[in-house]
Amino acid sequence: MSTSSREIQLAARPHGEPKPSDFRLVAVELPDPGDGELLVRNTYMSVDPYMRGRMNDVKSYTPPFKLDEVMDGGAVGEVVLSNAEGFAVGDVVLHQLGWREHAVQPAAHVRKVVAGDLPESAFLGVLGMPGLTAYAGLLDVAGMQDGDIVFVSGAAGAVGSLAGQIAKLRGNTVIGSAGSDEKVRHLVDDLGFDEAFNYKAGPVGRQLAAAAPKGIDVYFDNVGGDHLEAAIGVANRNGRFALCGAISGYNHTAPAPGPRNMMQIVGKRLTLRGFIVTDHFGRLADLHAEIGPAVRAGQIAFRETVADGLPNAPQAFVDLLRGANVGKMVVKL
Repeated sequence: MSTSSREIQLAARPHGEPKPSDFRLVAVELPDPGDGELLVRNTYMSVDPYMRGRMNDVKSYTPPFKLDEVMDGGAVGEVVLSNAEGFAVGDVVLHQLGWREHAVQPAAHVRKVVAGDLPESAFLGVLGMPGLTAYAGLLDVAGMQDGDIVFVSGAAGAVGSLAGQIAKLRGNTVIGSAGSDEKVRHLVDDLGFDEAFNYKAGPVGRQLAAAAPKGIDVYFDNVGGDHLEAAIGVANRNGRFALCGAISGYNHTAPAPGPRNMMQIVGKRLTLRGFIVTDHFGRLADLHAEIGPAVRAGQIAFRETVADGLPNAPQAFVDLLRGANVGKMVVKL
């Protein structure tokens, strides 16, 4: 017996911004799970900026997607058939076989979650990879301390919105950048940022200097480019930068120039440290222990932008790269 399903395959490697013809919706038949395996019906899948790099055939920290094969990524779903001890029909599990409606996989590759009063999609966002990225980036990579002034770029996105709120939860001053006036209001009014600015409204360096007259001690970088240069320019001595991503350049077809003020890194004794969240999975229990109760108590808010149906997943991904989302972008399947 088999299960009819659909999946998204990479049909062509994008040049610049991805377009619909770079993806293909394919109908497939999946076999029943074998010993120790599960059949999972995905309920939500994640689209994330890092996936753009995996569409290029280049060596990186994670293997590229293969042409004419299904892509993968974070997903949460319901077990519909189990041949594995410890898993029952109806269990909710988190796994990495997104971009498809159903998945057959070993039980060892999934993690059971108990959503309780939270939506299942929260484990793709605030209590999943984005939340862990924000948590580990601030605490372990940037070494955030009491009294720090923290700047977060791309602060209305999944990771940035949580980084800013975690910094505020620990009593620090937080400044954020976002790509619209509406998002700026969201940062201040809904998420409690102390200052925020629209990076499209004027030079980032000038706006950041106005928002941070006392400088910054920590920079959580999701954007790169002019934001990184601006952060170097206003950083205080011994500032610490957690370099999470550089979405401003993900669709570039040629390398962009680096910051023009690199010598200030020396004079100011700055620490710039890149990191990958997969190196910090040991902190997941700490994230759930500290941030989980804060989420349930309403001390940390999380927003989602939800696309409907697997056929709309490629457009959701393009919209994410364009900054059309507020909070975590997910696809409801």
